[in-house]
Amino acid sequence: MSNAPAPSKGLADVIVADTVKSKVDGQNGRLYYLGYRIEDLAENATFEEVAYLLLNNRLPNKSELEAFTASIANQAAVEPDVINIMKQLPKNAHPMAVLQAVVAILGMLDPEAASSTPEANMNKAVRLIAKTPTVVAAWARIREGLEPVAPRTDLGLAANFVYMFKDRQPTETEIDAINVYLVLLADHGFNASTFTSRVVTGTDADVHSAVASAIGALKGPKHGGANEAAMKMFFEIGEPENVENWFKSEVKEKGRKIMGIGHRVYKAPDPRAAILKVRAKALAESSGNRKWYDIAEKLESLARADEYFQERALYANVDYYSSIVLYTIGIEPDMMTPLFAMSRMAGWTAHIMEQWADNRLIRPKANYVGEIDKPWVPLSDR
Repeated sequence: MSNAPAPSKGLADVIVADTVKSKVDGQNGRLYYLGYRIEDLAENATFEEVAYLLLNNRLPNKSELEAFTASIANQAAVEPDVINIMKQLPKNAHPMAVLQAVVAILGMLDPEAASSTPEANMNKAVRLIAKTPTVVAAWARIREGLEPVAPRTDLGLAANFVYMFKDRQPTETEIDAINVYLVLLADHGFNASTFTSRVVTGTDADVHSAVASAIGALKGPKHGGANEAAMKMFFEIGEPENVENWFKSEVKEKGRKIMGIGHRVYKAPDPRAAILKVRAKALAESSGNRKWYDIAEKLESLARADEYFQERALYANVDYYSSIVLYTIGIEPDMMTPLFAMSRMAGWTAHIMEQWADNRLIRPKANYVGEIDKPWVPLSDR
């Protein structure tokens, strides 16, 4: 038998690097960006402010924030050639596949494509943060046979996204909900997509390649795709009065998981979920349609009262109520993960630059468990 150490599946509890970007305290249900509590950031900060914080390791002053916000707004437009390429893509393509492809194209067109200096990487980060909402909103319209709406330079990122997505002036409730959503999901430790971006960066690959790889990781239903799966689950339940029977038949009798409840790290309530629950309720009431919120709240209450969920410390996570927030605004389930990517673009690019600052190829070992010294068998004898 081999004396090799047992592998840590999923790299559980393996420390691979130091970071100042965010701290996830799963035991106590706490999340910090650069030492700031997520509750304080969600209550007080714009997404641009949080993006600046993650990229620069400090909060901006008034003039810095104004300049940074203007820079994002002024770089939000996407080249007409890119829009024309998007119009040629299959209308049934998954939005995350489209976003991944377009990020690669933006990398080819980037004016500093060949440079990986700290200054060039910062410029690429800002351009990606600026253009991603435009790409996401454009694809939502293109696939419906509608013309994309160009971004405005007088709107913040959250307001601009809703404007481009709906082709109308956004309400304050919508702006607040999208801004808070973006703040809450901007970074979250060494999650799968962020780690992917750092692994790719470890090869000295460019920013766009690392981000495109991160998008591929985020697409998976065990990561960013969970909000899409949660909303489809609410669709399946259909009405608030169906929740109890669904919980009994699907969860208790069939052992089915509740999408959006439980987290790999949190063994206490996810602090982001409580904040989004408030926004989900406000949107439900302002829209006059409480059905989806009522389904989610009733299902969460049943789970929290159930011994199985209590013993395993399974709580609603960020995907659970974010799906209600986004759907109430009018975002279809398969468009939800691209909005996650809009937010996480700030975290990805911040981690990419942190990796570049002390870069080394990430090359873990594996235990080989196959046979050795097998005799070669000629093709005629196989």
